[in-house]
Amino acid sequence: MSVVDIATPGPSSSGVAVYRYLLMQLERMQLRGLRCISNATLDLGAGFNVLVGANGAGKTSFLEAAFLLSRGRSFRSGAREALMQRGASALSVFSTLRRDDQRLIRLGLGREGGRWEARIDSQDATIGQLVRECAVVCFEPGSHALIAGAADERRRFLDWGVFHVEQEFLSVWRRYQRALKQRNSLLRKESVSEKELYGSWELEMARTGVLIDEWRRDYLGAFLPHLREQAALFLPELGEVELRYRGGWPEGESLAVTLAEHRLKDQTRGHTTVGVHRADWSLSFLQAPQREHLSRGQEKLVALACLLAQARLDAERRGEWPIICLDDLASELDLDHQTAVVRNLLSAPAQVLITGTEMPRPLEGAAVRVFHVEQGELTPLLS
Repeated sequence: MSVVDIATPGPSSSGVAVYRYLLMQLERMQLRGLRCISNATLDLGAGFNVLVGANGAGKTSFLEAAFLLSRGRSFRSGAREALMQRGASALSVFSTLRRDDQRLIRLGLGREGGRWEARIDSQDATIGQLVRECAVVCFEPGSHALIAGAADERRRFLDWGVFHVEQEFLSVWRRYQRALKQRNSLLRKESVSEKELYGSWELEMARTGVLIDEWRRDYLGAFLPHLREQAALFLPELGEVELRYRGGWPEGESLAVTLAEHRLKDQTRGHTTVGVHRADWSLSFLQAPQREHLSRGQEKLVALACLLAQARLDAERRGEWPIICLDDLASELDLDHQTAVVRNLLSAPAQVLITGTEMPRPLEGAAVRVFHVEQGELTPLLS
């Protein structure tokens, strides 16, 4: 186990470090057949955009649409088929994405039957190409799973960050996944014992896995100063935060050798028990050394600190702020923490999308764009 420990730079006089980067902005979004939304168009502003309405009105689905363009999946649990409106034969999300250099990019993601299709500027594209264009960070009621949930949630968080700063990450990750699948297939065949059959796939796992591990460690080293800054804003009572990363096999040992040594054990279990697909990371605070010491509310705040730290690192590495989505902010955070979030993001040139049953109090009187959502239909309000 290794511990990444990097000091964070001091904040500005306002308590929030000031970053000057470019703006990524979703402008017009068109949604069809997504959950309760039959057909809706949303014209977003560059700063804060607030969607208000009753529970179940469809507010979250607009954030979900932005997230789909960024990840190719929803932040909600459940099957992908649940995304499609009942009775609809297809769903689609289209948007224009403006970069600060005034470039306009047209993005589209659609599903008809069991097939997803992506388009960039009216040309067919892969999901990987689509999600590289649009970066969205989302805090929602399930975000505490980043801290309290299974390791795969934390790996997805980490790998999304690496994906946006390492151009080769996706192709290397796919090579690793293919080799892992082949090795697992061999493990389930009782007649297979020749080490030559395993050797080539284990060598591929080792080559690609070491690269992925190095990228992840580098990313977490850069992530920690931003996390410390955000944690100090939201959870100062917990003291300084430390980050621990476990690569998925014993520290300092060869992955290829470890895979060979674990063949018999893995054959018994029917799957590969070591490798970067088993990696995990965790946080500990001076006043809360174990995750179990955190309340559910603190878990949410730690998750929020992680997401905003990731957004700031993404801006630092790519020179362009991701889009920030905050779902049901007033229900998830008390007033003091809502105010801290708003002040934090006012210092950033980021487009922010917020949902709630009413206007968040910290934004009352601010220059924001407001929309009322009712039964999947959208009405712009004066702001």
